[in-house]
Amino acid sequence: MPFSDYKTALVTGASAGMGEAIVERLCQEGITVHAVARRADQLAALAARTGCIAHALDVSDLDAVTRLCSEISVDILVNNAGVSRPGSILNADEESVDTQVDVNLRAVLHLCRLLVPGMMERDRGHVINITSIAAIYNFGGNSIYHATKAGVHALSRQLRVDCYGKRVRITEICPGRVATDIFGNVSGDHEEARRRFIDGFELPEAKDIADCVAFALSAPVAVNIGNIEITPTLQVPGGLSTMRPGEGL
Repeated sequence: MPFSDYKTALVTGASAGMGEAIVERLCQEGITVHAVARRADQLAALAARTGCIAHALDVSDLDAVTRLCSEISVDILVNNAGVSRPGSILNADEESVDTQVDVNLRAVLHLCRLLVPGMMERDRGHVINITSIAAIYNFGGNSIYHATKAGVHALSRQLRVDCYGKRVRITEICPGRVATDIFGNVSGDHEEARRRFIDGFELPEAKDIADCVAFALSAPVAVNIGNIEITPTLQVPGGLSTMRPGEGL
């Protein structure tokens, strides 16, 4: 379904990084974009630059999300908002569990619950879920993040079943390392995070993820792009590690 058949979009996590780039790209395509994020100042600047409609709210605030969804109908839902906390489940605290579940998974479920039925009624719509290679592959740390993203991975596949028979398409985009501020947001030290995870690497940028979104949206109505895994050429998501008893402890 080409862009001309879609009129409105809602993008979460819109104030920076991949969300900001997605908003910019959709606005360039003539879509009316409702941009959702917590940071009002950055949203206002984005709205002034792109013409998007800013909504400063937390996606984990169900009352606010429900009010917004009752006031608009959207053809494109981009679930991009996400948070991460370092560490495994062995040293996680209550806040790190609840926050990641609320933002990364619970909010996505509610937004789909609130908006996808309207797409089904109109026989027109597209859900884009931005997950992570952490939804599919396992690597050290960030256990709760992995679990929540895996939940959205499963939901993306299930939505294809739930929407069967209607022209409602579902796309999951699984980025690997991308040059954004997420690493600094996790650690709290943006300068050190940039030196450790971004400087000197050849990485996709936020606009590359936005291009993937545009590619999936612009496909003919008979085509559903189910999953896009995008990583740096010089990154591999897997590997086999084996140790002798007593090593690495």
